Amino acid sequence: MHAAIAALAILADVTTTPSPSGTPDASTVTPGPWGFIVVAVLAVAVILLLWDMLRRIRRARYRAQVREELDAEQAEGAEAARATETDSEDVDASGDDRE
Repeated sequence: MHAAIAALAILADVTTTPSPSGTPDASTVTPGPWGFIVVAVLAVAVILLLWDMLRRIRRARYRAQVREELDAEQAEGAEAARATETDSEDVDASGDDRE
């Protein structure tokens, strides 16, 4: 094992690092007009997707708010109905038959 590590260390010392040889060709380094078009289309697509997502989140939040309000109204209506039933039962249970 130590021999393999020593051999790799020797190979690492033997290999030289390449030196830059002038300036690179601009056509191989830059993305060009097609690269710009692809990036621009992706940016527009991401912006449209974010806009749609925010709209959907806002719509879901409003729906939840309306559901909470409707549930609160139903609870108030049920409570009022129970109170009315309780009041009429108390009158009937009192045995008072006066008209």
